Amino acid sequence: ARVVCTWTGKMARNGVMFIYAFLGNVATNMLLLQFFLVLKCEVVEGVLPQDLMLHQVRSRNEVIEEYFALGYTATEILSLLWGVYGIRLSLRQLKRVLKSRGCKRRGAFTDIDTIVTAIEEELRGSGSLIGYRAMHQRLIKYRNLVVTRDIVRQVIKILDPEGVEARCQHQLRRREYKTKGPNYIWHIDGYDKLKPYGFCVHGAIDGYSRKILWLEVANSNNNPRFITKYYLDYARHVGGTARIIRADRGTENGSIEAIQHFFRRESNDEFGGDLSFMYGRSTSNQRIEAWWGVLRKQCTDWWMRYFKDLRDQGLFCDDDVIHRECLKFCYMSILRKELYKVAELWNSHRIRPSSNPESPSGRPDILYHVPQSSNTQDYLIPVSFDEIDVAEDECAEEPNLFGCSHVFKDLAEMIMEDEGLQAPNTVEEAQNLYSDIINHIVML
Repeated sequence: ARVVCTWTGKMARNGVMFIYAFLGNVATNMLLLQFFLVLKCEVVEGVLPQDLMLHQVRSRNEVIEEYFALGYTATEILSLLWGVYGIRLSLRQLKRVLKSRGCKRRGAFTDIDTIVTAIEEELRGSGSLIGYRAMHQRLIKYRNLVVTRDIVRQVIKILDPEGVEARCQHQLRRREYKTKGPNYIWHIDGYDKLKPYGFCVHGAIDGYSRKILWLEVANSNNNPRFITKYYLDYARHVGGTARIIRADRGTENGSIEAIQHFFRRESNDEFGGDLSFMYGRSTSNQRIEAWWGVLRKQCTDWWMRYFKDLRDQGLFCDDDVIHRECLKFCYMSILRKELYKVAELWNSHRIRPSSNPESPSGRPDILYHVPQSSNTQDYLIPVSFDEIDVAEDECAEEPNLFGCSHVFKDLAEMIMEDEGLQAPNTVEEAQNLYSDIINHIVML
């Protein structure tokens, strides 16, 4: 039997120990799940990427320092510590911790040359797509710079005037979106803009808070076994599932539909049982489709142009299986890390007020983990870890993090060992590794 040591924020916040009294044995529940899967689950072989770094172990002070770096106020940090981790601190205690960690926002500003250099480096990558607010987040979170938003805005205006002009455009008026609170509805969908190059993205967003629940990349987003893996990883992380899951009508979602019905089979609310999973057209899946536009502006548009340039320069041929496998081997981890950063920065940014009262303003993390701050409640439906384990054993697999075949992975690692090559940490290093491996294979 698996020993589960997760203590979720919802349990800690309420001060209640949830003892999952599993009714019946595992075999009985496995048979019950199989019944739900008879007409829903199509078994397809596949591989699964890692979840969105859900299980990091960090000390209290490290968590505080990370929230501070993301720009949260003292009140917001205290709310998150209590809502997510069950840690109660006074404002005075928090200030002492911040002082001991050297965390301060005023004074000791980073010199302008360092700031300009950092922004120039960001503009050479996907940072060329984002505005000054998102750039400010990147600089303080991932480069540990002390800088004001206004300085970032002025530097970007000087270094990238064309980009600033391109971002000055009007938004379309859309219909108003309504939902009751966090975990009432999750929207899931695949993103195919990088699919021609072998990188298939899948994500989920909470309808109320707009928090990104997972954002993953692998060699396919049509395999139900790894879509199910993303869903079950997050369900285990929060200890439950949403009242409703909204998705497109595709074969990749059949397993999640069956498992959601299995988890909600005894629920008596208005969306219990078969009503807990909704299909619809992709264009109507409003929350996640709207967020794909954000992802393209902040990340994937740069990657699309980058891979096209590789192809135009003759470095990549999409008809060559060796080129496709090598591209995934060299770039998959780089792209995955960037997607994680985009999701993390989005979840900590501040959503500005809108004319729609059903879409509250604030930070997605705060709206999700501290629902009382916006006068609502958490609608999470608890699910036992035993039931999640049964579903995972039946319908999910572990990931192949590189996205390429095991044969090519072994060959590439052998070449790297023989030639003294290192795993890449930047796009430039990934391109050099890609060229070295291709050239070596050609010479074999």
